[in-house]
Amino acid sequence: MPAKAKVTKEMIIEAAFEVAREEGAENINARTVSKKLGCSTQPVLYHFERIEDVRIAAHKKGSEFHINYVTNLSGNYERPMLEMGMRYIQFAVEEKNLFRFLFHSNYYTSGCISDWLTEENLGSVFSVLKIQAKVETEQAYSIFSQIFLVTHGIASLLANNAMIYDEAYCIKTLSNAYFGAMYLMKERNLL
Repeated sequence: MPAKAKVTKEMIIEAAFEVAREEGAENINARTVSKKLGCSTQPVLYHFERIEDVRIAAHKKGSEFHINYVTNLSGNYERPMLEMGMRYIQFAVEEKNLFRFLFHSNYYTSGCISDWLTEENLGSVFSVLKIQAKVETEQAYSIFSQIFLVTHGIASLLANNAMIYDEAYCIKTLSNAYFGAMYLMKERNLL
């Protein structure tokens, strides 16, 4: 009889990530993950001391998936920042369970918005915004943080079924946030 395929830690993380996407992160447990893998719960419990560790690893994988999704620009919008914002919103529409896991759970540990809205974390985003808006890093941070709050608010409403997706409305709202932030900077003689 041939040996059974070895279940790896990476396979378990992938299975937990898929459970989070399909059923919601609250359904990640040894039984659902092992069912997804077609094995007993033993490999899951062998590779991870606690199921909590599986959830943390799945959250990390989900975060990487989210970043790749949002930054995979196609050029379908007139401005790269608008496309990034729309991709963020579309992610919330297409991946509701994953969005809630990433941003509306105790696994989101980034703390204060200013802790992760830094050039170190979002350097490529700030580079695009600096070129597009013809601003310096500090100004790009200010513009981005205002746009992000609007974008995340819309995405959260959509992920929680509190709003119906309307692409034209989202484009208009994000554009207003961008141009409003630019206008305020000009009014304050910061540009």
